[in-house]
Amino acid sequence: MRSLLASTAVLLALPAAALAQQATDDLGTIIVTGQTEGYVAVNSVTATKTDTPLIDVPQSLNVVTRQQLDDQAAYSLSDVLRYVPGVTVGQGEGNRDQITLRGQNTTADFFLDGVRDDVQYYRGLYNLERVEVLKGPYALIFGRGGGGGIVNRVQKTPTSADAFFGSRVSANSFGAWDVSGDLNTPLGDNAAFRLNAVYEELGNHRDVYEGQRFAANPYLAADLGGGWRAGLSYEYVDDDRTTDRGVPSLNGRPLEGYRDRFFGVPEVNRTTLEASILKGRIDGELAPGLSVSTTVLYGDFDKTYANVFPGGAATSQTGTVPLSAYVDATTRETLQLQSNLVWETTTGPLAHRILFGVEYGSQDTANSRRNGTLSNANLSLTSPVFPTVTFGALARETVSTVETLSAYVQDQISIGERFDIVAGLRFDRFDIDGLDLLPTPDRPFARTDEKVSPRLGLIYKPQPNLSLYTSYSRSFLPRSGEQFLSLTTTQEDLEPERFTNTEVGLKWQARPNLIVTAALFQLDRTNATTPDPANPAQSINVGETRTQGLELSATGNLTDRWQISAGYAWQDAVLSGNDFVRLAQVPEQQFSLWNRFEVSDRLGLGLGVTHQSDQFAAIRTSAATTRLPGFFRVDAAAFYDLSDRVQVQLNVENLLDETYFPDAHNNANISTGAPLNARLTISTRF
Repeated sequence: MRSLLASTAVLLALPAAALAQQATDDLGTIIVTGQTEGYVAVNSVTATKTDTPLIDVPQSLNVVTRQQLDDQAAYSLSDVLRYVPGVTVGQGEGNRDQITLRGQNTTADFFLDGVRDDVQYYRGLYNLERVEVLKGPYALIFGRGGGGGIVNRVQKTPTSADAFFGSRVSANSFGAWDVSGDLNTPLGDNAAFRLNAVYEELGNHRDVYEGQRFAANPYLAADLGGGWRAGLSYEYVDDDRTTDRGVPSLNGRPLEGYRDRFFGVPEVNRTTLEASILKGRIDGELAPGLSVSTTVLYGDFDKTYANVFPGGAATSQTGTVPLSAYVDATTRETLQLQSNLVWETTTGPLAHRILFGVEYGSQDTANSRRNGTLSNANLSLTSPVFPTVTFGALARETVSTVETLSAYVQDQISIGERFDIVAGLRFDRFDIDGLDLLPTPDRPFARTDEKVSPRLGLIYKPQPNLSLYTSYSRSFLPRSGEQFLSLTTTQEDLEPERFTNTEVGLKWQARPNLIVTAALFQLDRTNATTPDPANPAQSINVGETRTQGLELSATGNLTDRWQISAGYAWQDAVLSGNDFVRLAQVPEQQFSLWNRFEVSDRLGLGLGVTHQSDQFAAIRTSAATTRLPGFFRVDAAAFYDLSDRVQVQLNVENLLDETYFPDAHNNANISTGAPLNARLTISTRF
């Protein structure tokens, strides 16, 4: 409540003079999110916090537009990111989004319209305009974390251009179904209201899996006149689903022949989330060439998950599997305030776009964990009987408060028509103050870090549609980790982890609606830690790691009727000086290609393929580390317009019925890929 009152006060304190102006312009879209055409995004505000052509961004950036999300029938970030080169999806213990970017595993580097959204949960796509994936450290723009990159979700916003209503009804062959709606209505000439909502019944190929998710997002926007615009958004999410940590391993490989078998306890394996997210934003012009934007985000999250899962490898193909269990509960209240001033000016022959920004963040977190006792801690593979489970005394109970204060400056300098420079510095002060409630007496923990993070990019444009660039960027992660649940006595004395990225690349806008990119990079992580393969709840220090790689992508129209989204990544992620120790969940080779071809004005066809080479489920420290085999997966789709307002769509996943293991959480928790399945969708727009 304290944070909610603070956020309301900040909103009321925004420039009052703007509220007195009379609106004269059409509202349009309240927030500039960049131009898109089909699968192509031309501009982005994510990478620089200014509306910048992608060709002028000196770092890797992949954008997945709304049309591509719809064409691929994507329902989760995992669905989206499997088609983004250089990103691997983690299992997330069956209760959260978790990914690896350039060798850096993360549950926290997620943002909503450029504002931090680091709570552990599954994020929906129903209210998004696009998803943007930035590669490499981005502390200048986003602050702590982001060692391998970040994922930014760009929200749908109201428009006064027209009134419309869209709906989608969908069902798949596993019995899952959903219904969603998107309503936009102008409120006079100077305001608009938009409501997105979804209800889902969940289901998949596993023999025990179910769940429901409901989410609603009303959004009100207004043109305040005089170049000022404001928006207020509220999102409510209620998610209740089975937690599933897949199958165990056997002799360093996933256990085969048990693709659908559930290694948990029905009704015990459960995760619930209730979240309320309030976001306000105001944008305006202070003077010609001088604009300001301020965003306030308040979030209240209450999450619980219980897990019974394989606690180790199977004894044999028909033997037993050891089980473990725990229940974890987290509440978090967060307030994020971000304000940016953009000044466009010239000094002699140089054109400048200068960004001045400040951020304040506050997070109050309470977390507890109880370990479970099973009536039978070994599950028979041939005669499985679900054990009973009881959860005992608290194994962990902590409360923590995190406060961050940041200031940054960035200058985008144009030297004539051929040379650009992007340079900036950011200062972060990070304070964590917490209490471990289990010892007697309570053990307080605290640490303060102050870090300066630089960024430098050089761009040469031999022709207007081609840029060659080189860049250097840096980021850091405090020793309290990504979720700030605890800080040991040893960690209190350790410097933050540091990430340093150097990159060279090119971006070529081969056609107005076709962009080709290439990047070579090296990312070094110092003071690195990783989950202990023998005890994933604990971390071990591994020293310095290095990820080197190549990323290629092509997105857009090859012809007037043929759209593609293609990507390739080669990555080598190792402990520096020791090539045997390889980082977890980083396949050496990745490839993806999605095609949409318009057969006629009414009929379209889609075909996609994804490939991952072998990867390790955990950091390889011995020959016994579990290796996930490589795989190819083929997807297909057909789109048919029954009328100008109604479309029928059929998506088929895993068309060739490949047996594969797409991701893992550790050596003994490995996800199984779904067999051939289909999803039928009917969409309307009025």
